[in-house]
Amino acid sequence: MKVLVIGLGGVTNGGKTTLAEKLKNMLPNCDIISQDDFFKPESEVETDERGFKLYDVLDALYMDEMVTSIRNWMKSPASSGVVTEEPENTCDNLKNVYILIVEGFLLYNYEPLNELWNRRYFLTLPYEECKRRRSTRVYQPADTPGYFDGHVWPMYLKYKNELEENGSMQVDYLDGTKSQEELLSYVYSDIIQELNKLRE
Repeated sequence: MKVLVIGLGGVTNGGKTTLAEKLKNMLPNCDIISQDDFFKPESEVETDERGFKLYDVLDALYMDEMVTSIRNWMKSPASSGVVTEEPENTCDNLKNVYILIVEGFLLYNYEPLNELWNRRYFLTLPYEECKRRRSTRVYQPADTPGYFDGHVWPMYLKYKNELEENGSMQVDYLDGTKSQEELLSYVYSDIIQELNKLRE
């Protein structure tokens, strides 16, 4: 049995969840873990001096639990309830390969996660497009006025810069303004190449 762990990180509203779901439908034995499932309750999330809830930082998440969940999945992916119906075009020699897609906005800035990835993707968006998409989404708790400019975007830039400065980490940056079909086609064929390497 072989396991492939794919990171799908990047900007808020960059299309991570959509891409992850589409990949899951196309790949054999594929499962998703979403970072959003590890947010601390609102009462445990710090508030800054402007009254902004600091959700876009590692401290707002139960990161240790997330690492544990991923490691548990890697130990026994078949018992995770992963659907093993084969997509039609799957070769027989992929039957013993399990793929986990981990999607979230802060995947590569937490050291214990960095030893787990086989591939890392990072979706980017320009400021205007990100702000436009974010304004169409409803969050619990809702974004307060000025929240995007005062917290969300600066934190995205901070973590992205950290990532770019870390020369030892291989990250594939994806342009989130491209069509979903284009992004899907690129990432899918990249993962298939990775699967072929595993088989060799």
